[in-house]
Amino acid sequence: MTDLLITGGTLVDGTGTAPRRADVAVQDGRVEAVGDLAGRPAARTVDASGHIVAPGFVDVHTHSDLTLLSNPDAHSAVRQGITTVVVGNCGLGVTPVAAAPDALRAAAAYLDLDPSVPWNWADLPGYFTALDTARPAVNVAALVAHTPLRAAAVGFGDRPADAAALDRMRGLLGDALAAGAAGVSTGLVYAPVCYAREDELEALGRTAAAYGRLFAWHVRDYADGLLDSVRQALRVAAATGCRTQISHLVAVGRRNHGSVARALELIDAARAAGLDVAFDVYPYLAGNAPLSQLLPAWAQDGGDGPMRARLTEPAVRARVRDEWRDLPNSWDDITVNGQTVTALAAGADPQDVALDLLAEYGNGVQMVAYGRSERDLLDALTHPAAVIGSDGQALDPAGPTGNGTPHPRSYGCYPRLFAEYVRTGRLGLADAVRACTSAAAERAGLAGRGVLRAGSAADIVVFDPARIADRATFAAPQRYPDGIRSVVVNGRPVIEDGTHTGTRPGEILRTP
Repeated sequence: MTDLLITGGTLVDGTGTAPRRADVAVQDGRVEAVGDLAGRPAARTVDASGHIVAPGFVDVHTHSDLTLLSNPDAHSAVRQGITTVVVGNCGLGVTPVAAAPDALRAAAAYLDLDPSVPWNWADLPGYFTALDTARPAVNVAALVAHTPLRAAAVGFGDRPADAAALDRMRGLLGDALAAGAAGVSTGLVYAPVCYAREDELEALGRTAAAYGRLFAWHVRDYADGLLDSVRQALRVAAATGCRTQISHLVAVGRRNHGSVARALELIDAARAAGLDVAFDVYPYLAGNAPLSQLLPAWAQDGGDGPMRARLTEPAVRARVRDEWRDLPNSWDDITVNGQTVTALAAGADPQDVALDLLAEYGNGVQMVAYGRSERDLLDALTHPAAVIGSDGQALDPAGPTGNGTPHPRSYGCYPRLFAEYVRTGRLGLADAVRACTSAAAERAGLAGRGVLRAGSAADIVVFDPARIADRATFAAPQRYPDGIRSVVVNGRPVIEDGTHTGTRPGEILRTP
C-alpha cells in the first residue's frame, strides 16, 4: 500500500515544464509514481484539488546554522514550504572551530540568536552530529564558511595569508569537503575575510573545483563597487574553474539603481564564455545584515572585541564618521529593532548612535537597509540564472530565536514570490517553481532534490495559488504565511492544513 497519495492537484514538477494534472504517490520517503493514480490504495490520501503540487522549496541561501539547533521544528522555514536549507553562507559559519572559539562565536553573532546553544564541535562531522541529534524538520546541507577557515589559519587581524596559511586553509576546506560539505562561501565585507587578497580566494576556488563543489560569494561591495566586485568573482571563477554563485545580487543605494542590469551583463558574458556562474535573490526591497558591515575594514581589525574597544576612542570615531559621509544609504533608510537610526538619535547625530550601538553590542547589532530598486529586483528575478534564496533563518516566534524584529524573509520569502510576482503575471509559475526547487538544488549539488518524478526524494509542498501570500511585514515580521496547505519532507507530513505536526524527518545532506 502506498504511504501517501496526493490526488487532484496541478503538478508543477520543478523542471520548468508546463503545469499538468497529475497525482503523486509516495512510498518509503521517495516519489513512487506520478500520473493518473486514481484508485491506488494508500494509507493516507490528500485531495489537492484547486492546489499546486510542487517540490518542496530548496533554500540555497540561509543562515540557520545555529537556529536549527535552537528550533529544530524550523517553524518559519517549513511553514512557507521550505524543505531543504543550505547553511554556511556569506563566509559566516560555525566550523571548523580550530582556534579562538569565543572570538569565532563573536564574529558569527549574526547567526547566534540563542546563547544556550553550545558549540561542542570542532569540525564539520561534529557539527553534522549535533544537527543529527537535534533532528531538524527540514533537510540541511552545509557550505564551509571562509571566516572560520581564515580565523584558524591567519587569525582575526588585517594581514595577508602567507603560503603556510593558504595550505592550512586548503587542508581544512578539503577535510570538510571530503566530509560532505556542499562547497565553500566567502563574505568579503566581514572581518577577517575582508582582508583576504585574490590569491586566497583563488586557493579556495581551486579546492572547491577539485571536489566539484560550489563557491558562493557575498561580494566585496554591493553599492558603488558592485560591478568591480562581480568582476572579481568572475576572475576567480575563470582562474579556478569553480562553480560560482553570487549571493543575493542587489544594488545598494539609490544612486546605484540600474547597476543590477549591468552586473547581469557581466554574468551573461561569463556564462557565454563557458563559466558555471549563477546567483540567488530574494523578493524584497530591503536587506538585513550586521550593522558592522558598514564599518571600514580597518575599524574591524582584530575581531569583535578589539573593534568594540576601538569604537570608544574619539579619534577612531571621528575617522569613521568622516568615512561615513559618503554612505550609499542615509540613516533614514537604515533601521535597528524596527526604528530608523535617525529616529533612535532623537535629534542627535545618527552616526554617534550607530557607533554607540556597535561599541556596546558589536557584531550582534542587526540592521534592515532600505532604498533598493524594484526594476533591479525584477531584472534579477526574471533572469534565467536566478535561483531563490531567502537569506533568512529558521525561527520560532515562541522561542529564543523569536525575539526582536527580524527581516520578514525568514517567514515569507517564498509565498511573497508567488503572491507579488507570479500571481501578478510578472513571473511564470513553472519558471518560479524551478527557481525555488530544481535550479537551486542543482547549484548546491543536491542530487534527487527539487523535482517530483519517480525515484526522487518526496519533499513536497501543496499550496493554493489564489491564496498563497506572505503576512510577515517589516513592522510585524513574525507572522506565518497564508495558502500553504501541506508540506512533506522525506515522505512524512510536517505541515498539514497549515499546522505543524511536530514531525522532524529532515536529513543531513552530505555531498558524496
